[in-house]
Amino acid sequence: MPMPTSPPSLTNPSVLARYPFLPQARSHMRSLFEENAIDIDSIIDQGWLEEARSLGRLRLVESIMHKSDADPVSSVDLADEGSRLFSVAAYQYAFMVVCASFDERLVSRWAEGESSLADRNLGLDSEFFEAIVKTYISSMKTELKNGQEVHSVPISDFLELCPKISGSYWRLVNRPVKNGWVALEPASGETSAQRVARLVKERVREELISRSRENMTKMSEKLADRLGDEVTRVTELLGSQIRSEVPISAAVRDDWPPCYSISIEELASGVNVNHVGRVFVAAMGKSMGLPLEMTCSFFEGAPDYDPQTTSYQVSHVYEREYTPHGCGALKAAARCPVGPGDDRLCDQEWLTHPLKYLRAKQRTRAKLEAGLQSE
Repeated sequence: MPMPTSPPSLTNPSVLARYPFLPQARSHMRSLFEENAIDIDSIIDQGWLEEARSLGRLRLVESIMHKSDADPVSSVDLADEGSRLFSVAAYQYAFMVVCASFDERLVSRWAEGESSLADRNLGLDSEFFEAIVKTYISSMKTELKNGQEVHSVPISDFLELCPKISGSYWRLVNRPVKNGWVALEPASGETSAQRVARLVKERVREELISRSRENMTKMSEKLADRLGDEVTRVTELLGSQIRSEVPISAAVRDDWPPCYSISIEELASGVNVNHVGRVFVAAMGKSMGLPLEMTCSFFEGAPDYDPQTTSYQVSHVYEREYTPHGCGALKAAARCPVGPGDDRLCDQEWLTHPLKYLRAKQRTRAKLEAGLQSE
């Protein structure tokens, strides 16, 4: 089910500055920029907007580093008109840098960071909670149970969004359903509102990714070039962060097949890797003799990461000794990142399985190390 076509009215400028990705915020942002003679050129290089660019960079860094408790806007006084202007311009600047990168990993990481921030803020936003929820969920009703508010959402919305969230709570069989409504009762130390906010997060994330991809198609080379230095800094930080999140030595990593490397990098970047890709990562870990805990750690950056669910699923693959998917199956599932000429080894006719790639690399490395020792 798509987002509601007619979202509730929201005109409070502080709310629109705190949630600048809201559909209701677009016209507000446009008016705000027009009133202050701000255009794209101004946001990129006008000196008086450097504070906004700095805040935009901070938003990006927080998203990349996955600092889940950090809120870059918390230090901004959104009751002040000037501060609101800088906050909205900061969001727009970060959005332009992400789009100018043409990097799906960065898009996913940024969208995960922004939607996680929205999740935390919305769950505590009693005043505007209902209006924002109904911007992304088709409807909601509330009743009092044992002195606590319990929110329910239509089963159609729940069924669309719950598969993207880990944990037994989010399985339909574990939720009370009545007349087509799914009750999101308090659980795991969270209120019912915070549970609803977790559902909303998924739709916010999807919308941000969709909007970024759409804007990429409209991004001119000239504008992308002007943002090039900023893009370089951000993508280098992203690459460094991903490498730091993969706890394995460079010598062993050099042996990895490209399909395995990219799967782990995408998971670390917050990309929602499909089922085939996730089983492949777990099965390769088992086949390579990696500790179970290490393979589980590869999934920590996934947007739906849950420690207990991940441990259970990876343990299942290890215990059953799944064989990793072959090259044909990976290509069919869009999990092969290599094209003709990209990797000399992958171009070999006999290379039909990632484990063959791994063994060929290991043989070459062993011969090289033996040759160096004999000298």
